[in-house]
Amino acid sequence: MSCFSCTRNAQPDALPLRERIAGDAHWRVAHAFDTGLPGWLILVPRRHVTALAELTDVEAAALGSWQVRLSRALHEATGCVKTYVAQLSEAEGFEHVHFHIVPRAADHPADLIGPRVFGVLRPPPERQIPVAQVDELSARLASLLGGGERFVQ
Repeated sequence: MSCFSCTRNAQPDALPLRERIAGDAHWRVAHAFDTGLPGWLILVPRRHVTALAELTDVEAAALGSWQVRLSRALHEATGCVKTYVAQLSEAEGFEHVHFHIVPRAADHPADLIGPRVFGVLRPPPERQIPVAQVDELSARLASLLGGGERFVQ
């Protein structure tokens, strides 16, 4: 079984901006693919770990900082009133620990509040955010986070 995140982490500078919005020696920030919600970010450890308890103390300390930085950047870029943070890492090929940082707008549909927000992940193609829109938002977020142009190693 291959690990999607490890494959993408192997050559971060070769990734499109939407998959390397920001990062450091321990974490990479990407916009989710197959989503109907602009700004759905994924925070991925740069090394392979399959459980939260496997993070080093340094990785764990950086995790908290990244979650707050991403929430602030999403608020600035999208106007969201809050962000959801979730970590499951159970889907085949996606067992690599990763965190969903999800913007929740003031007018977010009531039927997609809380954990039901995952209802906008993997919608039919016609309801997915166009790549051009994802790229534009990714560039804005990269600017706010000081990343993107050259992935920070």
